[in-house]
Amino acid sequence: MADLHPPQINDYPTTERSRVRRSPNRGSHARADVHAILDASPLCHVGYVINGAPYVTPTLHWREGDHVYWHGSAASRFLRAAEDMPVCLTCSLMDGYVLARSAFNHSVNYRSAMVFGTARLVEDVEEKADALRRFIENLFPGRWDSLRPMTSQEVKATAVLRMGIDEATAKIRNGPPGDIDEADFPVWAGVLPVRSHLAPVEAAPGLPDGIELPEPLAALIQSGRIR
Repeated sequence: MADLHPPQINDYPTTERSRVRRSPNRGSHARADVHAILDASPLCHVGYVINGAPYVTPTLHWREGDHVYWHGSAASRFLRAAEDMPVCLTCSLMDGYVLARSAFNHSVNYRSAMVFGTARLVEDVEEKADALRRFIENLFPGRWDSLRPMTSQEVKATAVLRMGIDEATAKIRNGPPGDIDEADFPVWAGVLPVRSHLAPVEAAPGLPDGIELPEPLAALIQSGRIR
C-alpha cells in the first residue's frame, strides 16, 4: 500500500522519535496533514515529565503557523513546571468503528497528530491578552468584540503557553475492514461512522429578552464542524 503522503520538502523532519513504525503507510509528516488535524480537533492532551513522573493534561488549543498554543490557570503547577520543558502534544478524532469478520481485525477509523517541541510561557501581558483574543476568535469568529472586556486580574490569572513544532506525525485510518479475503464468512462487516457535531444551543439562565443567537454561531452549528 502506498504511503499516505510521500516525503516532501515541506514536511516535518522524520526522526527516531517521530517515525511511524506500526502501519507506516498510514503515517505522514506533511505539515498540511498535521495542521489539518490540529485545526479540526478542539481538544488536545499535553504530556510532560515533572520530577521524574509522567503527566498528561487535557486542554483546548489553537495553532498559528508552526506554533501551538494552550492555556490554563496561572496557579497550575503543571503549566508553571512546563516552562522550557520538552513536551508532547496530541490530538485525535474518531471517525468510525470498523467491524471485521474476526475480533482480531476490528479497528477504528481515526485521525491523530502528535507534535513535539519546547513549551514557553507567554510572559508579556499585552501579548498574552492578544493570544487569548485570537483563541476566542479562532473558535467563535466575531465574538471577542461583543464580550465584556477582560480585566487585568483575569489576564494575570491565566497562563498561556506556546510551543514551536520541531517534529510532528499524523496518522490516519479511513476505510472498510481489511479482510476481503474472508468475505465469504457469514457475519455482517463494515463501518459504523462516528460524527462529532454541535447540538442545538441551550441559552444561559437570565439571558435578557431580545438577545438572539449571533449569526456566526448559527453558521458554525449549521456547518457540522466542532471548531
